[in-house]
Amino acid sequence: MTLEEIYEYYPDELFLKADGFDDAVVGVEPSMMVLVYDRNKMIDILVTKENMSHEESVEYLEFNTWSAYVGEKTPIYVEI
Repeated sequence: MTLEEIYEYYPDELFLKADGFDDAVVGVEPSMMVLVYDRNKMIDILVTKENMSHEESVEYLEFNTWSAYVGEKTPIYVEI
């Protein structure tokens, strides 16, 4: 499910996004109504668009995104 499809399916719901990673959204966790991101797709986005190495991408995401709690709408990051 793409981010656009999620917005269409849940028009009245507010979601917290990880900026720059729309292509890594894989769905919604319905009991909490939070976005679910594929961690490997997020890594690939940084490797491709930011010219980071795989290791740099993982380190960046672990520090800045995956470990951040920004309230009850914090997205979920999964490995598929």
